[in-house]
Amino acid sequence: MAGHSKWHNIQRRKGAQDAKRGKIFMRHAKFIYTAAKEGGGDPEMNPALRTAIEKAKADNMPNDNIERAIAKATGTLDGASYEEVTYEGYGPGGIAVIVHVLTDNRNRTAAEVRHAFSKFGGNLGESGCVAFMFDRKGYIVIVDREGTIDEDELTLKTIDAGAEDIEAEDGVYEIYSNPDDFEQVRNHLQDQGYDIEEAEITLIPQTYSELAKDQEEKVMQLIDTLEDNEDVQDVYHNLKAIEQ
Repeated sequence: MAGHSKWHNIQRRKGAQDAKRGKIFMRHAKFIYTAAKEGGGDPEMNPALRTAIEKAKADNMPNDNIERAIAKATGTLDGASYEEVTYEGYGPGGIAVIVHVLTDNRNRTAAEVRHAFSKFGGNLGESGCVAFMFDRKGYIVIVDREGTIDEDELTLKTIDAGAEDIEAEDGVYEIYSNPDDFEQVRNHLQDQGYDIEEAEITLIPQTYSELAKDQEEKVMQLIDTLEDNEDVQDVYHNLKAIEQ
């Protein structure tokens, strides 16, 4: 499946985001707002909200910020109204790119996303032009920093939990599931005592592509520019793993 392309890209993104903490909190607030708006403000009854809160806390977002975002969504606090939009296109070398945004001004965001694609030699496409190249999956990462995890035992437990696949390399275990089984798999592994490094429902490319160095650099400039936009929540692409 994806190998460590997904994990390496997550690590790279997190490293770049350390210097952008304020923007990260804003993005989490938007995610929490949308989840609460659609499914209610109780995380026990709203899995999407529960996941959004967990991801925000993993980035050390203050509880006050989390509660404020929920309050806005449930009508107990005035605030902007956001909508989710997905853009699809091609980066340099034909790399497939999907951009998920949460915005209170669709026209502004569309213009900014289109400009980023054009600036770095890509082009924005129609809805569906690259989505078929990705699969929606539950994605869980466990990192064996102490060298104490028995790979065979973990594999059996992930299968018992309902996972579809597990890949292991250099102490990093990437576990994939059907989105409907994601929470079940995550909760089962947590109950078994495993520390989960990353857990989300995401888009996984069916195949990854390699580019010449100059084209790869342009793709990364495009991705960096998109991720620097405070309306952009996620950028998915099928460029082969980028090492830190």
